[in-house]
Amino acid sequence: MSTYDKPIEGADAFVENHQDEKSDRHYVEPKNKKMNTELAIALENTHYNKWSKDSMILYLGVFVAFCSSYASGYDGSLMTALIAMKPFQEKFHPGTGGTHGNGGKVGAIMATFNAGSCIGAPVNTYVMDRFGRRPAQAAGALLIVLGTILTTTSHHLAQFIVGRFFLGMGSAFAQSAPAYSMEIARPQWRGRCAAIYNCGWYAGAIPAAAITFGTNYMKTDLAWQLPLIFQCFTSVIICAFIFVIPESPRFLMSRGREEEAHAFLTRFHGGGDPNAPIVKLELEEMRNSYQENKMEAWYDYSPLVATHSGRWRLLQVILMGIFGQFSGNGLAYYITIVFGQLGITSVESQLGYNILYSCVCAIGAITGASLTDTMGRRKVLVVGPAVMSGLLSIYIGLNSIIAKHVQPDGSTDLSPSLAQGALAIYMLFGATIAFVYTPLQSVLPVEALSNNMRAKGLTVYTFTMTAMGFINMFLGPVALFSIGYKYIIVFAVIDALESVIWYFCCVESCGRTLEEMDYIYDQPNPPNASKKHY
Repeated sequence: MSTYDKPIEGADAFVENHQDEKSDRHYVEPKNKKMNTELAIALENTHYNKWSKDSMILYLGVFVAFCSSYASGYDGSLMTALIAMKPFQEKFHPGTGGTHGNGGKVGAIMATFNAGSCIGAPVNTYVMDRFGRRPAQAAGALLIVLGTILTTTSHHLAQFIVGRFFLGMGSAFAQSAPAYSMEIARPQWRGRCAAIYNCGWYAGAIPAAAITFGTNYMKTDLAWQLPLIFQCFTSVIICAFIFVIPESPRFLMSRGREEEAHAFLTRFHGGGDPNAPIVKLELEEMRNSYQENKMEAWYDYSPLVATHSGRWRLLQVILMGIFGQFSGNGLAYYITIVFGQLGITSVESQLGYNILYSCVCAIGAITGASLTDTMGRRKVLVVGPAVMSGLLSIYIGLNSIIAKHVQPDGSTDLSPSLAQGALAIYMLFGATIAFVYTPLQSVLPVEALSNNMRAKGLTVYTFTMTAMGFINMFLGPVALFSIGYKYIIVFAVIDALESVIWYFCCVESCGRTLEEMDYIYDQPNPPNASKKHY
């Protein structure tokens, strides 16, 4: 039975629940009132030096996980810019989508990345559960290096597409990174450590936008080859450090290696003290969790649907997989088309605004990530999409006026301030969606899944997310070519619906250990139960 089946009222109660502890410790009351009391007391009474050598190794682990997100972000910004480049067009003749050329070819180039991700997801499950979180990250990094070699040396569109398929497979393995980051982090840092992972998307997107802006002035194939080479930059870093960092204690526990899990907690969470309160609490919770929830075969996904708890967990994963990809953020892949609809037609201007857009979104994402451990998940997911819907509605209204006056060559008789206003609204929308979804895309699915189903649940999440991205990438250029800005109305409606759905379905997980969520999900109505205990 979970240690959270009864309320813990203070330090005295904590001591009473841990009478077997051979220590004369004096326990003090916790300062953090939003955190579960027993967890807060354990943390308050554990000495830990956040600048010690062991802490630095733990931070390195989070950094390596962060690097896994770089390639996906780099790809999103990279392909947008490459499609606008003349040397790339002359080499592969894909068209540009939108109002110029074949949207189907552009969609195929973009969507192959997601197809590879879908294929790689179930393989990643096996590697994560059988060999560990670190080998899964290493495999993803090697696949990204292979994909980079294939795309960079391409002379035909077919080879380029195959390379993008391997890049997508590598990104699927990268989904082991947020689980690793969250599983090794100290409980009070858990949300921020996992949220930072997804901010790596912008750590890739901004350099890609800047590099392609510079190489756009080249007239040879190096204009598109140089940016492609840098796509595997952080993959090389991952390969260099992956076996320096420790393995996840929860993976070790799942393989029956409890002594190694205890050693990890002692060294990295307990400041070297095997009897530290946080070490005893976490070890007990992990032991109970794996005893009550046995690990199934890597191909058996039945725990996700066999129980009331499993179905609620799966719902969180699927909702985040759908909404995190289909809320209007997919338009960023075709941002040059969006700029063209606003009358911004020169390649240099489009690439420059692409850099600005990535920077604005990064600010939103980093702000959201820094507040992840203090803001409730429900509040952000209910209010955020409603704001996003309102911003898109304003953008659509401005775009409808602009569309009536912009000529095919980009000239217009309207005041430039109207287009600038529409662009500002679109930038603000990007910052808002980055604030809402970028951190929580890597946090909520991991928090929702119990230890025995985390790898399989993340596979479902990856598949859902990439399937929606696949639709986004194929549908986006064709829809923008066919109906223009009216396509964005779809996302304004979806965002409004998201706010309502999250209100009734989102389970609050802020301020709890991963194992405590087992108790919340066992309640008849987990969303209500999570509100009562927050």
